Formats: sequence, C-alpha cells, structure tokens
Amino acid sequence: MDNLIKTSQRLVNSVQMETFRYLYSKINWNDRLVMIKGARGVGKTTMLRQRIKEKFGPNGSALYASCDNLWFTDNRIVDLASWHYDHGGTHLYLDEIHRYNGNWQLELKNIYDSYPDYHIVFTGSSMIHLDSALADLSRRCLPYRLYGLSFREFLKFSGKATLPPLTLQDVLDHSHKSEWDIINALSEKVLPLFNNYLGKCYYPFHDPTQTGEYYGRIERLIDTSINQDIPALESVEYETLHKLGRLLYVMSTEVPFTLNVQSLSQKIQVSRNTIIRMFELLDKGGIVRCIYSGWRSPKSVAKPGKILFDNTDIMAALSTLNDIGTLRETFIASMLAPNHKLYEPPVGDFIVDEKYLLEVGGKTKTFKQIADLPDSFVVADDEESGIGNRIPLWLFGFLY
Repeated sequence: MDNLIKTSQRLVNSVQMETFRYLYSKINWNDRLVMIKGARGVGKTTMLRQRIKEKFGPNGSALYASCDNLWFTDNRIVDLASWHYDHGGTHLYLDEIHRYNGNWQLELKNIYDSYPDYHIVFTGSSMIHLDSALADLSRRCLPYRLYGLSFREFLKFSGKATLPPLTLQDVLDHSHKSEWDIINALSEKVLPLFNNYLGKCYYPFHDPTQTGEYYGRIERLIDTSINQDIPALESVEYETLHKLGRLLYVMSTEVPFTLNVQSLSQKIQVSRNTIIRMFELLDKGGIVRCIYSGWRSPKSVAKPGKILFDNTDIMAALSTLNDIGTLRETFIASMLAPNHKLYEPPVGDFIVDEKYLLEVGGKTKTFKQIADLPDSFVVADDEESGIGNRIPLWLFGFLY
C-alpha cells in the first residue's frame, strides 16, 4: 500500500499544469461516480492527475492508481477504497480500469452503495469494454468521452493562441464575425497553421520532430484495440481479427472509400452481416466512423452509408494515398462528433443535427449540388475566410 501511495504522490506532483484539455472544465467532478473514456493517448491520465494536483494537493484525501499496477495482482479495488476511506480518503481516481483483472463493474457498484460520501473517477481506453459495462452502471455513473486535439486546442498547446471554442451557430453565422476575430487574434496566417495540424496533431503525444514514430505509435494503438480490446468482449477467432486488419488495409488503399458490402465480403471472405459487424466494432473502438443515412427513414440505419477513419491522423498513419477530399470529410466529422449528430444525406456530404446540410470541398466548390436547399452550406478548404453560406474548413476546428 505504501508503494501505491508513493507512486500516486510522485505522478501527481510531476504532472504539468500549464494546459488543460477542453473536457476538464465540462466534467462534474463532484458527482460520486464519473467515467471518462477515450482512445489511448488523448490525455485521460494527465487529466486525472491534474485534477488531484489542482483540487487536493498532497493532503492524501485523493488517491491516484493505475489498474495495471502490480498491487492489483493480489488486491481488489474494493479493498483499496475501504482502506482509503478508513484513513480519511474521499476521492479515488482509477486509471485504465479495463486493465483490471476482476469484476470492476460489480466492485464499483458495491463501493457506490456502501460509501455514500465517497467519490470515484475512472478512465478506460478500451471504449468497447466501457460501453459494454455502462449498462450495468447506468443509474449510478456519469459518462464522458475525451476526443483528440481540435485545431483550437492545437493552437493553444503549441503556444500560438488561446481562444475560446465556438458553437455551431457561431461557425455558420452569415456575418462571419467569429472567423475574423480568430484571424485578427493570430500572429501567423491561419491556413499554414491549419496545414501543420491536419493529419499530424490530433493526439497530444505528437512530437513534430518524430513524425514517423508518431504514426508508428498510432498503428500500435490500433493493433492493441483490434487484438486486445475486441477479443476481451467478443468471441472472435484469430482469423477474424486478421480479417479486421485486412478490412482496414482495404479502406486505406481504396481512397475515396465507397462502402460496397458485397464486394468487401468477397475480398475479405466473410458474410455480408459480418462485414457490417466488423465496421460496428471498429467504430466502437474509435478506429473508424460509421455515418448512417437513417435520419428520416429508420430502415436505412442497418448499413452505414459512409465509412471514414475516426480522425485525420489515423488516416495519415494507415493510408499512403493522399486523397484530399476524404481528408476534409474526415476532419469535419471528427470535429462535429463530440457535440453533434451526423448523417449521410441524399444530396451533399453531411446532415448535422437533422437540420444543417454541408457540402465539403476545395476553393472551386460551388452550391450547384445543394442549390435552393434550406440551411445548406459549402465548407471550403484553402480559404482563409468565407462569405454568406460559404464557410472555411478550418473554422470547424474551433467547435471544442
């Protein structure tokens, strides 16, 4: 126990307090049971330690523990909570709970019910695992998801500018006031900064001097999700896991990727239903993003209308093909995903919140495809500013 406490103190004391992720201020830290899920490497661990350092300092009422610590080999979470509570503890912060070798859902339930004035915050990188467990904790647990760096956060973390996030209404505003406020606040041109971000800086662990290693680490994160997270919950044979990797390879070499279930089932040599299930698992694992067209017709939700990589950095890591159109759509989807619902429309690229129609393209993109449709917008790349219903692509990077 002493080693666990010393480790907690050392890690909390060493955490940086200069920059905080966007989610930090949105979490209700006073709730008794908080879950923070997110892909590996997005900053969950740092956020836990920052909270302890900011709120509690070294007084011992808060304890940090990673569930892959050797202490948990012969001890349980409930034992730790009981000891901590008896010694004056009030808050327990558990990291990487999916690595715990035991029924952590049941133990958290027991702690929640047995200690009404005790608080637990836990994180997990296996989003498939945590989503499955959430049903058991739904009445007790307050869930959050941490996404990767937005363009706005990249500017903040790289010391370029500290600017507030925008609402979707701000971004789509005909006056374009918000984009000009940002342009005027920056000491550098926005488009080169955006190009430095796109496909390179979604994960906070990015080192601009080690791009090859950065993409290698992303590939290892994906491999872990496929070969550890999915088998932990699904009865999946090794051959099926291999075919998941094959499916990603097909996506990375067919850009723009068009979902053709029959063709894929022949290439991967699995059934049509298995192809759909594979994409669902990859979506839950934060590797791809399935966009459905069932915003008006429930019958359309069975098969995704569009499949994109989860973010531009995964696309850059896995694909050697530089399809700028798919890159733009992947960026838009990743920036809208934290706070908005996305669907594939009959015309255009995205329907947002069942209202706003977006057509994404370059400088030459026109309104031809969406002419006369209500609440329709062209999202144009390589443009510093827009006019009317024409919105610059980079501005969507300020949505969180």
